[in-house]
Amino acid sequence: MPSPYRAIFAAPGTKGFAAAGLVGRLPLSMLGIGVVTMISQLTGRYGLAGAVSATLALSAAVLGPLVSRMVDRHGQRRILRPATALALTAVAGLLVSAQQRWPEWTLFVFAAGAGCVPSVGSMVRARWAALFHGSPRELHTAYSAESVIDEVVFIVGPILSIGLSTSWFPEAGPLLAACFLAIGVVWLTAQRATEPKPHPRTDQTAGSALGSRGLQVLVAVFAATGALFGSIDVVTVAFAEDQGHKAASSLVLAVYALGSGIAGAVFGLLHLKGDAARRWVLGVCAMAVSMIPLQLVGNLPFLAVALFVAGLAIAPTMVTTMALVEQHVPRAKLTEGMTWTSTGLAVGVAFGSSAAGWVVDAAGARAGYAVSGAAGLLAAVGAFLGYRRLRPAPERVGVRAHGGDGKDEQRLAEQRHQA
Repeated sequence: MPSPYRAIFAAPGTKGFAAAGLVGRLPLSMLGIGVVTMISQLTGRYGLAGAVSATLALSAAVLGPLVSRMVDRHGQRRILRPATALALTAVAGLLVSAQQRWPEWTLFVFAAGAGCVPSVGSMVRARWAALFHGSPRELHTAYSAESVIDEVVFIVGPILSIGLSTSWFPEAGPLLAACFLAIGVVWLTAQRATEPKPHPRTDQTAGSALGSRGLQVLVAVFAATGALFGSIDVVTVAFAEDQGHKAASSLVLAVYALGSGIAGAVFGLLHLKGDAARRWVLGVCAMAVSMIPLQLVGNLPFLAVALFVAGLAIAPTMVTTMALVEQHVPRAKLTEGMTWTSTGLAVGVAFGSSAAGWVVDAAGARAGYAVSGAAGLLAAVGAFLGYRRLRPAPERVGVRAHGGDGKDEQRLAEQRHQA
């Protein structure tokens, strides 16, 4: 392992919570695509499959930040375990209702209940932020490592979920995702030494992290980015089925994640200077441009190559996003702020997967990639329009990056005035 990565994992407890985070994050890549595969296997209807998956994503978008806000105030162990228990109960109901062919509305009810799945990735990143408070170089490497872990999750997860659901029984993928969630959360919350200290409600911590104008831009653009991701998942499964190799869709999606993972590993070795907001805009635009070849796809090998290239822009953009969240969100609301970016993605995935499912049903699998292209264009436009909000004054960059609570900013302003 390169020295920057070896250095951050030398800190006590880091290997343990990173490993637990990997296991607990597998449902992120398994549950949604598993639901799509399960319902399409049982009913043959991609529109219904996309709508149920969208309901799950929208519910997570609403409930996820609330769970994370309670975590910021009361601690990870106290909140994550009961939230996970509720999510697991809802997932069990979803699987039973699908298997027993209960009325369609029951699928949507249980999918909505499963939305209280906690954002394990945000919990792990909050631990890194607490551990390397005031060390931006190490934190950059840690966030890059987390992006690589995210991509490992998105390589392994779809292969397991789609592979099991198509070769064993339709409910196998979501069932295994639920098992990973239970194991990961219990393992993570058992590690008390690295758990960030809670920040009880005060006048300074009242209100939502979404009050930050910079965070609003990130969340809005991530909604469009999520539509890109969600549509690619649904359309790729449908396209592979049209080609007579539905199970191969998991491998093609794994190649997409592999491109991102490689880019994230390299990005973590770099010591970048300059405007993070400009790098973020360029990354979003690169993701948008990478959607163009998908409009020309004709076979699975071409699709795999196109998705690998498209994946190269993902992890660096995600790492830069986490750095921007730290600049614009107080430390007492950091977990919630990180979860809001996931929420933006979840909302986008909901609309993207649903729209793609309807387009596939109406016009065929290839036409579905037009949804991905439109989402990429919308993300790029949003990034350009919101760029100014992502450029705080230089003293705010320093304070936010080191977790200031706002009082340091006031003192800096007073010192400048006196000078």
